[in-house]
Amino acid sequence: MASVLFVCLGNICRSPMAEAILAEQLRQRGLNNDWSVDSAGTSAWHINEAPDPRTIATCKQHKIPIDSRARQVISKDFMRFDHILAMDDSNLDNLRRFKQFAKTHVALLGDYDPDGEREVGDPYYGGDDGFEKIYHHIYRSCEAFLDAEA
Repeated sequence: MASVLFVCLGNICRSPMAEAILAEQLRQRGLNNDWSVDSAGTSAWHINEAPDPRTIATCKQHKIPIDSRARQVISKDFMRFDHILAMDDSNLDNLRRFKQFAKTHVALLGDYDPDGEREVGDPYYGGDDGFEKIYHHIYRSCEAFLDAEA
């Protein structure tokens, strides 16, 4: 079974959206039993919280089921997951401090973006349109990730 962990700062906006989108794409491809998908944050600010209401609303608008609770990345994640995909360079740098004796492929989700947009910007302090923008960025990046890895 292959596995992927999506990581952003607080695990309430970008990474739970990526988790939900990839899970739905896997389901649509009939691969959901072959993959494990999760999300986490590099900070502990929102542990146990549901995703941001704007994340939930954006996923709902696109008929993407979302049901997760924020958690923080732990060292065991580097042994548990085949891929850990960060949303931006800051979180990627934080993840690289964790990585020691792991088999895990650590990269940016945006490395898979066919449009070449490397970082998935944080929409937290903006309006609803920022969530819609990152939805499309995450969706196409997850599709390209699956095309490359599944």
